[in-house]
Amino acid sequence: MIEAGERVVLAALGGFALGLPASALYFAGLALGMHRALRARHPALVLLASFTLRAVLLLALGAWLAARSHPLGSLCGLLLAFLLARTLALRRVRGRGSNASPGAQGR
Repeated sequence: MIEAGERVVLAALGGFALGLPASALYFAGLALGMHRALRARHPALVLLASFTLRAVLLLALGAWLAARSHPLGSLCGLLLAFLLARTLALRRVRGRGSNASPGAQGR
């Protein structure tokens, strides 16, 4: 029989496993929304629609996970996956920005 502590760990692993691709899609959607907003006539509407869609999908996944397994464990796994994806996305973006001119970094 699975004990309570094992249930939490399994839920966290499940949340992490599902949260990593979901978080990668979240940040890919952010990049796509930013690119479209830069070319749009009304960039605020594009950014608002992009954020709303990304947030609703990620929150729906969190609610679905919490309802299916141990709520705290699954949400902790999802949060860890989101933070890892965020860290990787920031490193990737900052790596691209290092090719900019030296005067542009302080702005």
